[in-house]
Amino acid sequence: MTIIFVFLFSWSISSPAVKPVYDDDTMVDFLIEYLSIKYSSIEFNDFLYVAAKRQKLFHIKNKAIVATYDISTSKKGLGNQQGTFCTPSGLHEIADKAGANLAEGSILKNKLPTGEIASVITASKSSGEDLVTTRILHLRGLEENVNRGGENDSYSRGIFIHGTHEEGLLGTPASKGCVRMANRDVAELFEKVEVGTFVVILNN
Repeated sequence: MTIIFVFLFSWSISSPAVKPVYDDDTMVDFLIEYLSIKYSSIEFNDFLYVAAKRQKLFHIKNKAIVATYDISTSKKGLGNQQGTFCTPSGLHEIADKAGANLAEGSILKNKLPTGEIASVITASKSSGEDLVTTRILHLRGLEENVNRGGENDSYSRGIFIHGTHEEGLLGTPASKGCVRMANRDVAELFEKVEVGTFVVILNN
């Protein structure tokens, strides 16, 4: 059953010759079925789904998409090892939050505000900087030896969902491992999710 599901889910998303036959409701049904099989002890009632291939973040609550955001995951793809600058895959949770009540575009270092405001770039180009702006959701991996522990530990790698000044690159892989969002979007999401909220990152 698991193999059939993964095949259908992957094929419907990635096949270039055939128009996808799913809608958002079908995607959510497939996703929750997959998660309930892979993580059978967990109930996914309110969680974030990072779809790396689509460069989208979905906030899913009570089996429905309540918000969709353009994002940027790593330009090096998915990977869990320290030093790869890849975005880690698998099951995570929000370990802590930083930046409450800061102005949009506020720059944070070590999860603390510097007092500076970034100039947002709306063109599709890189500034060469990887600024963390507005809000931070710091992720902790929940899968031992996958994204938790040793060189694969997402928390010690400093994997965040955060705002970026390079908003023109959202929708394309552009980060150094984190999940980037528009400043207004991350401020909105910050208010909607709590510490402990599950975050699933998959390459589909």
